[in-house]
Amino acid sequence: MSTRRILGIDPGSRITGIGLIDTDGQRTQHVYSEGLRLGGGPLPERLGMIFNGISDIIRQYRPDEMGIENVFLSNNPSSALKLGQARGAAICAGVVLQLPVHEYSAKEIKQAVVGKGAADKTQVQHMVKILLNLQGKLQADSADALAVALCHAHISHLNNRIAGRTVK
Repeated sequence: MSTRRILGIDPGSRITGIGLIDTDGQRTQHVYSEGLRLGGGPLPERLGMIFNGISDIIRQYRPDEMGIENVFLSNNPSSALKLGQARGAAICAGVVLQLPVHEYSAKEIKQAVVGKGAADKTQVQHMVKILLNLQGKLQADSADALAVALCHAHISHLNNRIAGRTVK
């Protein structure tokens, strides 16, 4: 079974989480993770930073696929709009560099990583550390991005097994 490299993105207008894993369907390994800090400048500049930052990561690490968290509904329409724009900048970086992009809800991600869709951030961080055998403190945005990548790895592997296909 060959190894796939998966890029997970947790979009944000202030910090965008980026996580890369390698998986062969049986074993999964942490490759890279960071919180891309965007500062407090004008939104168009931050969107450009997301696009350029993710494009650079894709060029450097050459992932095979990308998973990204869907926008959740928010009580604050302005925040939801900014988050959607951050998501769009991240998706464009993947599409421009010819990555297949897969979208997952927060509930799907938590279900895949923790086992329950209502898990809190601390539970997600804890399980990501266990699943990837990571030591020390894991920054929340990095953990969320790695959780997206793990979710995609699990779901795509399961879908391929159900369909009777071998993974790339």
